[in-house]
Amino acid sequence: MSAVARYDSETYGRVARFLHWLVVVLIAAQFVVGWTMPDIHRDTQPVGLIAWHLIIGTALILAMAVRVVWRLTHRPPPGDLPPLLDTVSRATHFLLYAALIVVPLLGWANASSRDWASTLSGALPLPPIAATGSNVAHEMGDVHGVLAWVLLALIVMHVGAALFHRFVRKDKVLERMMG
Repeated sequence: MSAVARYDSETYGRVARFLHWLVVVLIAAQFVVGWTMPDIHRDTQPVGLIAWHLIIGTALILAMAVRVVWRLTHRPPPGDLPPLLDTVSRATHFLLYAALIVVPLLGWANASSRDWASTLSGALPLPPIAATGSNVAHEMGDVHGVLAWVLLALIVMHVGAALFHRFVRKDKVLERMMG
């Protein structure tokens, strides 16, 4: 018997769907907070929207960790995409997962370099992943911002692909995640 579970139907299971939509909500909240929070300067303190950005970011790290473990132990339902679309789909999903992991980790490194506490749900402290004052980790804040735009582009592609499947190909790809 394989160590990777298979789905019995053409749709994703409840846990996979929950994790997907949880990440959607966290990312949407994170972009809203990120766009509306004040600019961060050398002496900025992590209060207000900046504190919320840190809390949502750590929740996203936790959700993605669970999601990666789930995905590694549960194969998606079988699809019937042509080889080219299957390759593009796999590459896009890989890049989405990578960006959803790397962008928050870079933010955490930047927060650590500023000696800002990162906590899960505002309560459970996480260890710093960079030294306070680290120039490299401080610069990761800029990379974090640029990669957030890359993540947004990947999300737009992902949503566009779902709509393409629904309205152009008229297949069941979108319904697999809707339940």
